[in-house]
Amino acid sequence: MTDRTTDWEGRLTQLWASLDELDEQEFVRRIDALAAERAPDDPVALFERASAQDSTGHSGRAVPLYRRALQQGLEGQRRRRAVIQMASSLRNLGQAAESVSLLAAERAAGSDELDDAVAAFLALALVDTGREREAAALALAALARHLPRYNRSLARYAQEIAGRPPG
Repeated sequence: MTDRTTDWEGRLTQLWASLDELDEQEFVRRIDALAAERAPDDPVALFERASAQDSTGHSGRAVPLYRRALQQGLEGQRRRRAVIQMASSLRNLGQAAESVSLLAAERAAGSDELDDAVAAFLALALVDTGREREAAALALAALARHLPRYNRSLARYAQEIAGRPPG
């Protein structure tokens, strides 16, 4: 990263840290101003603008920005966060089936520290599509990895709930 990029990222981090201290409109205005320092179709800037809209309760404004960020080639952890956040916003907008589709594909795409976030938001979307047992199984399987004990038992129960033989 160049010094300019490092500085931009640092200012962005500071701004996000102030989210709860700022008026929502002021926060979005400041994110938009910071994003404007980059090219109009810069995927990182688009993602940050989408995230600001989402974090201030404007899912409908966030989704098109997430889509553009992804179309412009957003990479790395921000790409995965964009999919998770956009899927959550879509669910909030009544488009749970698309949310399920995006998150199921994301689960199959790879693994990292955001796996449980993908599972959690997928479980929410599954509930909204009437697939509550599958949602419960998914959430329990994700939780099982974090328990100090009973990991194997809970993982097996999650498979049973999902209708899969323990294995």
